[in-house]
Amino acid sequence: MLALLGACGPGPEAVSPPEGSGAPGPVLPLGITFVPAPQDNPSIPEGVALGRWLFYSPLLSANGRVSCASCHVQSHAFSLDASLATAGVSGRPLIRHAPALINLAWMDGLFWDGGSKNLESLSLGPLTHPDEMGQGDLQALMDRLASTPEAVQRFEAAFGPGGPTLGQLLRALAQFQRTLVSARSRYDSWRRGEPGGELSALEQAGYGLVRTRCTPCHDTELFTDNAYHNNGLDSVWGQGDDATRGRGRITLEPEDTGRYKTPTLRNVTRSAPYMHDGRFATLDAVLEHYRRGVVPSSTLDIALRGDGQRAPGLSLSDVEKAALLAFLDTLTDEAFLGDPALGDPSTGP
Repeated sequence: MLALLGACGPGPEAVSPPEGSGAPGPVLPLGITFVPAPQDNPSIPEGVALGRWLFYSPLLSANGRVSCASCHVQSHAFSLDASLATAGVSGRPLIRHAPALINLAWMDGLFWDGGSKNLESLSLGPLTHPDEMGQGDLQALMDRLASTPEAVQRFEAAFGPGGPTLGQLLRALAQFQRTLVSARSRYDSWRRGEPGGELSALEQAGYGLVRTRCTPCHDTELFTDNAYHNNGLDSVWGQGDDATRGRGRITLEPEDTGRYKTPTLRNVTRSAPYMHDGRFATLDAVLEHYRRGVVPSSTLDIALRGDGQRAPGLSLSDVEKAALLAFLDTLTDEAFLGDPALGDPSTGP
């Protein structure tokens, strides 16, 4: 494994790009000034282009028919419109819903349970999982890429001569995934005072509810606290390293059982179904869960526990629910969902 990874290290502290480093970068959420990247994997156009090509390439899978994009579809916010995907090499349903890939550069834990600490290690999971890309023999993968002229050309353009390495593959995928920045929704235009950025009174009321009732979980302009919470879906979970244990699978701490990563609300109208297992088909069902379906347990988030006078969950009137649904629609970023530069390079620029 170390030989395949080559020089791919753990990734030191993120740094901003040097001044005068090239063309203007992407539009960023309000208050954020740059896309962070580790010092040992700065983003360059050739590296991003290679990562994009790899993201859409079925060469990465054992059967040559599955790509990262098979389960992370751009029009669905780089998620999948199925609760438990069967698009992997085995055809068996996965245990967890494919998470949306949005604004990953600012996440400090990845997967629903935080099992990956950075984008440079993220792709090893799906690459080697027997039900996803099934690439248990990573050397065979690199040999296949080394025998593909287009792959060799793209790797050399990004990293120089010497043949493709696994470390280069992981760094390139990370570079591309850092370009999956969503900050061009109607909400963003409203926040920046741009033309066309008007929000109705109902939508603004929904925004106020998110900021007062849905925080800290869906806080900041990223609309996630990047933390892990038990939001009352169940009262019984797996044990040990069972994937249904949530964050507790990683930490092995009892208090983390049933806690899952807070997903961003950005593009949430396009990333159905919802929750780590995709159990809710609509946002209406999600809000009904918080109104009436929260299940008490020892690790239930304190914000949802209620008290002797109030049942677990959030107290939301029908009008407040309508306002929340109206606001969430303003977070849809059509430019991101249809950006040709983020799509399949075989069909776009």
